[in-house]
Amino acid sequence: MLVHLPAVLSLDELAIIRVALADAPWADGRLTAGHQSARAKRNLQLPEECQTARTLAELVLRALERNGQFMAAALPRHVFPPLFNRYNEGMEFRLHVDNAIRYRHDSAHRLRTDVSATIFLSNSSDYDGGELVIEDTYGTHTVKLPAGDMVLYPATSLHRVTAVTRGRRDAAFLWVQSMVQDDSERTLLFNLDRAIQDLAHVTPAQSSALLQLTACYHNLVRKWAQM
Repeated sequence: MLVHLPAVLSLDELAIIRVALADAPWADGRLTAGHQSARAKRNLQLPEECQTARTLAELVLRALERNGQFMAAALPRHVFPPLFNRYNEGMEFRLHVDNAIRYRHDSAHRLRTDVSATIFLSNSSDYDGGELVIEDTYGTHTVKLPAGDMVLYPATSLHRVTAVTRGRRDAAFLWVQSMVQDDSERTLLFNLDRAIQDLAHVTPAQSSALLQLTACYHNLVRKWAQM
């Protein structure tokens, strides 16, 4: 399931992030990549342990916590603290798949990557190229979103970032260990949740059909969730 979530970050939050990134201690992105990914990766990244990265990660996490669509689509059990990358002209990340397990540098906690996410921080008009290209069973999807918007997609997907040919592309990226590991089950639950929300606007609150659908949703979560 590929989901576009608009305006995950507000204009004020984007402004704070951009000021912080302007003087941030960027490093070679290959330092944080696995052996195979390092051969495909050419970008800059904020070191996970630097104070700027920590502060901005907390800001993004707070934004995600208040976003109902993110909660419904990802059904998060654990969220890996967001990281930040930059693609200058000529930089790209060739086709790869994300590591199945991520380790936090400051703890022994391990996270299974069920869902990958990118939040675009640069205005799409400020750079050419830099599209996120995702390959799944339904074909190839090219994603380039307005600043503040997020895309969620299965971490099992092959994906790449095309070369930036003009300007600069900044983004935040993260992974989610979902309570519902299977992508097809998460998709069913997300679609059911959206249908219930739509019906709630046009159906009496005590509608028997609406209550039955809501019960089905929660009972499916009980059946599939891993806690």
